[in-house]
Amino acid sequence: MFSKILIANRGEIACRVIRTAKRMGVATVAVYSDADARAPHVLMADEAVRLGPAPAAESYLKAELILLAAEQTGAEAIHPGYGFLSERESFAKACAEAGIAFIGPPPNAIAAMGDKIESKKLAQAAGVNVVPGYLGEIADTDEAVRIASDIGYPVMMKASAGGGGKGMRLAYSEQDVREGFEATKREGLSSFGDDRVFIEKFIESPRHIEIQVLGDQHGNILYLGERECSVQRRHQKVVEEAPSPFVTPQMRKAMGEQAVALARAVGYYSAGTVELIVSGADTTGESFYFLEMNTRLQVEHPVTEEITGLDLVEQMIRVAAGERLALTQEQVTLSGWSIENRVYAEDPYRGFLPSTGRLVRYRPPAAKREGEAITRVDDGVVEGGEVSMFYDPMIAKLITWAPTREQAIDAQIAALDEFVLDGIGHNVDFLSALMQHPRFRSGNITTGFIAEEYPEGFAGAPADGILLDDLAVIAALAAQETDSIAATVSDQLGSAVSPPEERVVRIAGQDRHVQFDGFEGGLIAYVDHGEGREVIGRWRPGQLRLKCRIDDRERIVQIKRSGRDWKLTTRGASHKVQVYPAHVAELTRHIIEKVPPDLSKFLIAPMPGLLTTLHVAEGDAVEAGQPLAVVEAMKMENILRAEKSGTVAKVAAQPGDSLAVDAVILEFS
Repeated sequence: MFSKILIANRGEIACRVIRTAKRMGVATVAVYSDADARAPHVLMADEAVRLGPAPAAESYLKAELILLAAEQTGAEAIHPGYGFLSERESFAKACAEAGIAFIGPPPNAIAAMGDKIESKKLAQAAGVNVVPGYLGEIADTDEAVRIASDIGYPVMMKASAGGGGKGMRLAYSEQDVREGFEATKREGLSSFGDDRVFIEKFIESPRHIEIQVLGDQHGNILYLGERECSVQRRHQKVVEEAPSPFVTPQMRKAMGEQAVALARAVGYYSAGTVELIVSGADTTGESFYFLEMNTRLQVEHPVTEEITGLDLVEQMIRVAAGERLALTQEQVTLSGWSIENRVYAEDPYRGFLPSTGRLVRYRPPAAKREGEAITRVDDGVVEGGEVSMFYDPMIAKLITWAPTREQAIDAQIAALDEFVLDGIGHNVDFLSALMQHPRFRSGNITTGFIAEEYPEGFAGAPADGILLDDLAVIAALAAQETDSIAATVSDQLGSAVSPPEERVVRIAGQDRHVQFDGFEGGLIAYVDHGEGREVIGRWRPGQLRLKCRIDDRERIVQIKRSGRDWKLTTRGASHKVQVYPAHVAELTRHIIEKVPPDLSKFLIAPMPGLLTTLHVAEGDAVEAGQPLAVVEAMKMENILRAEKSGTVAKVAAQPGDSLAVDAVILEFS
């Protein structure tokens, strides 16, 4: 076994590898850019080496600097994590030439499977089902249009070296191809250093299923069940689960054996994933097609670990050290259900725009076993840390396990209610809404799920009358506690509030009248003079979360005070609430709300990023839907279009400018 390994990555995956290495008694070396000098993975490791400036091209993608760090610290092996250099054949070769073990597959397997075009040709030759398409190199946009027309719309354009949802465009028409082909090439070049693009048929009602494989250097290869990764947005996975609610034992066996055969054909060892696409309309489950093989650890590997009881990072380290797998295919067992939600720095209330900045508050739910359910958080950030524009927007992974799928989903909802994030936009509310959605809970999901269920965007999870009543009780309780404390500090209110007065809670456009009576161990709350409800639990000003029970319902609510308003966040939505003494509530209806300024005459940067292209100039007439500018953020190109017809009166930014959120790009007359 190795005595010391270097982790050539950052963030949560670097922390994940370090935790396993420490448990195994293996010393660790972290590498970092200037942006990550005080990042958790740097502080967790036994040693740390600076690579260079913040941009990945000047730090984490510099293979020669990473190898030098390994040599200087005496690291015997390098774990690449995922992304960055993890699927670079040249890096695996360079490790071998330097006498350093690469904790991953052999270079020839990376070469064979890492190129999306060549891997499909190899799979085809091996008798594996592949999606119909064109696997040759495409010269230009005109040729791409001809090929797409021959295949038949819709088609998917993919960067040959792509992955992680980057370098992919879905085209339903010639116009989509003309607008997206060059952008796909540019994303492939900027993210992976390869601008080749291939085109294949887009499978209708597709489900994205992947098989985890694990092999050693002695010819033993296993499959560890499947993961369902169909809940995606812009081809970026959002929710993953294992097993899949769609896959039968017969399908699992067929998919697994095919994945193992493909891995064996390229001499694969270490952990890897064979990605498949299945038509959700195919009730037989027999029509599955090979998409690609990821020759590395996947972001979603924890759900496989939870249902198999295996530590995949440990297995990778042992395989790289030359050990044999300690189990056979017959000994692989799948137990219970696991779900992973990816917590991203993006604002679902503003079209999922990327968000950067400081994590003013970061309080994830605690790792725990509660009843039969397990909660796990894999992250690489801390409160006060920075979410940078230079790297992937993922903040953390929230993983739950339970005996059944429904229990695992419910554990996710409870954990998401506890997730406190301030300072940046994030998708916690959206993830909770997904977990509550009847269609998701039924298992009837495809890769189009989010687009189909949220065609107008996300405005928060719907709240029923029972939840709104409970929130009214909690808001009244918070106001009463605040007033009671204020009354005892410097005699601010003259005397303590006793007995509690009736309060009017304004929530979701309605007034609810709330009053309390005390009893030993809690309060009795009356809403609109109805039947009493038992409230067990207490909140104090400054407390971020209230966990209470109202009758038989457990509520976990984040409570914040903002001026005369309260903000209550729970179950996938934030509710703006006002609380008034009953005798002044009617007077407040005459308060004039401040109207936000009209910004419709401006094209505004929806996220911080780089203005790469400007399609119009001063004096140009534009039509609704016309592309106006392209802003690159988090290595993704975002096309900004005209919302209505008009004329450009002023150009306020130029290509190459770094834009802050809400920066003006164009002004219309």
